[in-house]
Amino acid sequence: MSHCQHYGICGGCAFEDRAAVDKSGVLREALIRAGYENPAVAPLVEIPLRTRRHVDLAAVRDGAVITLGLHKARSAEAVDMLECVLVDPRILSLLPHLRGLLRRLEAFRRTGSVIINYLDRGADVLIRTDAEVTTADRRNIIAFARAHQVLRISQAKEKSEAEPIIILDQPVITLSGVAVEPAPGAFMQASGQGEAAIIAAVLAGLPKLNAKSRIAELYAGIGTLTFALVQAARVEAYEGSADAVAALEIAIRRSNLAGRIKLELRDLARRPLQAADLKGCAAVVLDPPYAGAANQMRFLVAAGVPRVIYVSCNPKALAMDAYALKKAGYGLLAATPIDQFPYSENLESVVVFGLLK
Repeated sequence: MSHCQHYGICGGCAFEDRAAVDKSGVLREALIRAGYENPAVAPLVEIPLRTRRHVDLAAVRDGAVITLGLHKARSAEAVDMLECVLVDPRILSLLPHLRGLLRRLEAFRRTGSVIINYLDRGADVLIRTDAEVTTADRRNIIAFARAHQVLRISQAKEKSEAEPIIILDQPVITLSGVAVEPAPGAFMQASGQGEAAIIAAVLAGLPKLNAKSRIAELYAGIGTLTFALVQAARVEAYEGSADAVAALEIAIRRSNLAGRIKLELRDLARRPLQAADLKGCAAVVLDPPYAGAANQMRFLVAAGVPRVIYVSCNPKALAMDAYALKKAGYGLLAATPIDQFPYSENLESVVVFGLLK
């Protein structure tokens, strides 16, 4: 019997057996392709099932029938999510009610999406529709939020900017002790346990630091690593999303960390940091998007920063970027695979590189 009734149809799981892919081996192979012979890889960190707190679901209307779930494998067609061994049960329990809400929305005509982030105090929901929200829609959304104690519900037509329709309570997530209010639909680490494993591996990879040490953090997001890193040294954080920077800036100010964290809105794909920007840093920590950090790497390796900690969600991109580090004289100090995406080929990892003298 399969682990899920949708297995083989839904594109969320590629394998029936969680152990079907040797994920430690996947990381090892990526590092070998980068030029590191016989790389030592730490034991796989397995994140528990039913802990995913961030979901991006497709929504489809066919008359009175509402489909809400992930896409089919290699298809734009959606599968109605009735169960999932990966997703937090509190999110799953909300889905039948969301189908009812979508059925009543005049702004939802044929296609849309629903992004749910489960934050400290409950669910934060972003609904994207294919038409403008009406007055009746607003009333329905407000009533739904109150009936199901949803922290915030925001709405947007297609790719336009999201507008909060109702906020019942502060939509905050605590990151290393600091409360951050992410934008509607913001990217977060898939699970709190995965986030904790990543932070632990990053902090373990830092060199010896003092009060004057500088860490450059690239692709900082909403501060998942920022507030952990600032406990060890001063942080210079760079992020390309204006919404993420706005959320991070407010959290920095409210936590009285402005003197310890320097924040800059910067698209590192279009405007990578130059070698001179990184000179004098004790470490660079980067958590690039799926495609990797190719445009940034040549300037990073030219800076000669003694420690580079790379957080990866794509072993292929990691292999290419790690190859640049290998060519520049960086040795492999640690590699930690984190299985935050069970039943799939996807792998999160934290790899620590040190410049050889």
